[in-house]
Amino acid sequence: MTETEELREWDRRYFWHPFTQMQCYGDDDPWIIERAEGNYVYDTEGHRCLDAIASLWCNIHGHRHPRLDAALIAQIGKVAHSTALGASNPPAIHLAKALVEITPASLQHCFFSEDGSEAVEVAIKMAAQYWCNLGRPEKHLFLTLDNAYHGDTVGAVSVGGFPLFHAVYGHLLFPTLRLPSPYVLQWEGCEGDPLQATTAWLAALESTLQDQGGEIAALILEGGVQGAAGILPFPPGILAGAQRLCRVYEVLLIIDEVATGFGRSGKLFSCEWESVEPDLLALGKGLSGGYLPLAATLAAEHVYAAFLAPFGETRQFYYGHTYTANPLACAVALENLTLFAEGAVLAALPGKIAQLRAGLQRFHGQSWAGEVRQFGLMAAIALRDPRTNAPYPYADRVEYAVCRRAREMGVYSRPLGDLLTIVPPLSVTAAEIDIILNTLYDAMAEGRS
Repeated sequence: MTETEELREWDRRYFWHPFTQMQCYGDDDPWIIERAEGNYVYDTEGHRCLDAIASLWCNIHGHRHPRLDAALIAQIGKVAHSTALGASNPPAIHLAKALVEITPASLQHCFFSEDGSEAVEVAIKMAAQYWCNLGRPEKHLFLTLDNAYHGDTVGAVSVGGFPLFHAVYGHLLFPTLRLPSPYVLQWEGCEGDPLQATTAWLAALESTLQDQGGEIAALILEGGVQGAAGILPFPPGILAGAQRLCRVYEVLLIIDEVATGFGRSGKLFSCEWESVEPDLLALGKGLSGGYLPLAATLAAEHVYAAFLAPFGETRQFYYGHTYTANPLACAVALENLTLFAEGAVLAALPGKIAQLRAGLQRFHGQSWAGEVRQFGLMAAIALRDPRTNAPYPYADRVEYAVCRRAREMGVYSRPLGDLLTIVPPLSVTAAEIDIILNTLYDAMAEGRS
């Protein structure tokens, strides 16, 4: 038995994978990534693939970036971890300051956690305790969207709206109020007119706030696109209009930029497109450049101030984990922000986004392709059965077969329901964008029957 065969056997036997039906996992030989360099990953047998999903949307500058590697190595020579409960460390201090300086001006304080779901969980608990600390516990409801996805912890699932992933946990969740998905409203209720959709959605928001604003703690929105729902972009004006109404009706605005932050939209943060300054901002994924688990929740001054009181009043934020503000992760994140500050990463994005948009045109009108959607350097292509013009049955796993074929051809992708997604590292080159699109096109065309 070769080393790879042994690893595959142990992988099937011992390793319970996320979002994976383990009964099917053994049907194909598990793909084991052993190393990576630049925008490519390599398996244990040396097969190279272009990473078209940025290692689940988190890799920014490519794998094994020499400056990120160096930052990590330098910090290992000092301390790998020490608690942030009642103590601190230099990388975390510097990173908190840097994040406050580059995020919207409303945000003045930074709370660290380990992943995007937790960053949202922190924002939810901050918003709930904020109103309690102000003596208004009746403001306890959260307003969210159909098709929302904010992570997989119980609080984040409660403000989500993704039945495929979360319906089974319904009995664990707290109740929320829901508004329609802006994208769905645009195409199902407003004949594709973005202005009409924005107007209709904001009217629905204001009606809800008029009726129940006295009970609503916060509105939570993703950063301009519903990512896990299938790359569903908001029509322009949703975020800015939501901010205006939240302030009128005294409701906190939480923006979840876990997926859209750090350049994915074409700007450092997606809320910059509409000059939005939320009360709470959740960050994750690209914060450490895709190196280590790290997330952050940025809070406005008035939110932070509501937690300040004499010790005996117990208004402090009772939340935190063992690895909060891990020095290794913070050190790498600082170097990640330095790379952004130098300007070349963001300057290159408009051309890459335009090239992706142009390349996607090839999929329009194909009998085996449904909707094609894009938001910045994110895209999704629906796979359709040309005989029925409908998605293939979920149990048939046709999308997985297409991604496996693409991997054999040298591009690493992963399906999202009936969609193939393209979310490459920001360091992807023009030639590599063409490789991703051409490979997925060929793999989809092969799997059309």
